[in-house]
Amino acid sequence: MKTKLIDKLSDISRIHRRAAFTDVLKHTAPKPSAFLNLAAERYSCRGFDARPVPEEMVESILEAARLAPTAVNRQPVHVWVARSAEALEKLGTATPYIYGAGLVFVVGCKPADAWVRKYDGKNGAEVDAAIVGTHIMMEAADLGLGSVWVGSFDPAALASAFPELADWDVVALFPVGWPAAEPSSNHASRKSLEEFASEL
Repeated sequence: MKTKLIDKLSDISRIHRRAAFTDVLKHTAPKPSAFLNLAAERYSCRGFDARPVPEEMVESILEAARLAPTAVNRQPVHVWVARSAEALEKLGTATPYIYGAGLVFVVGCKPADAWVRKYDGKNGAEVDAAIVGTHIMMEAADLGLGSVWVGSFDPAALASAFPELADWDVVALFPVGWPAAEPSSNHASRKSLEEFASEL
């Protein structure tokens, strides 16, 4: 008799929770989006194998870069593709950090063409270029390719090797290719959401 009463009370409690929608979140919590999964899986790849990247993938990455948002849509950014043996050798005079990639995207910006914040004169060119670079990396990851943001290069050596870059501020190089290296040991090290974000 006591057990039946407890069972009934338990049933009533479940019905009450349903009626009060107190367990709705448990059953309707969103699953991570495809983008969140991609963002979590993408890593800075510092080793590539020799397989060439198909032309359609190169074009897809360039299209993703072209579609990147820029301040007031000024688009003060240009992307160059380096993949010939000669171009890659020239890049090697400006940085040792190509990691064997047979394809490198070079992203530059022109501050004179960019939006400028009127309150303090902050120029948006580098931010725009960074957004373009992020699109390059994320599209590469979505295609199953590896990439890495290279900011360590000699701008003067780069401009000397490639005169067409002389009027541009090169922001970063992006070696891209088929991954031949695993994520570094600190890849998954992230601040907690509570530490990373807060409300104003």
